[in-house]
Amino acid sequence: MTVPGAADPAGGADNAGLVLDGQGVPRCFWQPSMPHYHDHEWGRPVGDDRRLYEKICLEGFQAGMAWITILRKRDAFREAFDDFDFERVARYTDHDVDRLMGNPAIVRNRAKILSTINNARRALALADETGSLSGWLWRHEPPASERPTAVDLDYWNRNPTSAASAALSRALKKRGWTFVGPTTMYAFMQAVGMVNDHMSGCACRPAIEAARAAFKRPG
Repeated sequence: MTVPGAADPAGGADNAGLVLDGQGVPRCFWQPSMPHYHDHEWGRPVGDDRRLYEKICLEGFQAGMAWITILRKRDAFREAFDDFDFERVARYTDHDVDRLMGNPAIVRNRAKILSTINNARRALALADETGSLSGWLWRHEPPASERPTAVDLDYWNRNPTSAASAALSRALKKRGWTFVGPTTMYAFMQAVGMVNDHMSGCACRPAIEAARAAFKRPG
């Protein structure tokens, strides 16, 4: 599992993986480093094709880096990649690769840039074939029977991947996607609400559960 914040998943948290905010409210241990992202975005269900493609690409860019680095550059990534409109990115040429490699506001990794372009073409093909990227991706949401009864530091440390993320990774790779390993796909599933991995006891966990219950699965 890719921890969104610091390299040390324990940090100053207790054994449940919780810290108290300034009002004494329990939240996930990494919340202080990215409070708005934790409280208002991470884990909330996403059904938009473009935003799901964006998230897969940004998780790929994160490989070997801290998520906070990518989050701080997200607006620059959106500007550089036409707001992750995969129909437009799919038409990028070598000129665009050179343009992106010269952009200091993003992560200038040629393999990851080429992967983003490749994955745009794969996303376009998949959407054309199945009707929507979101509908196909959400088919890989794990059943409740595969989810833990409690999410704590022990769970985080022992589960960098899941059966569902491994299956999603295999399915994407079979279709030619790149930078979509099982760990990256688990981080993706956590972020877009396919699972609720807010710590048990985190003040945001019930809100995420409610959002997931109300969410109409695409397709």
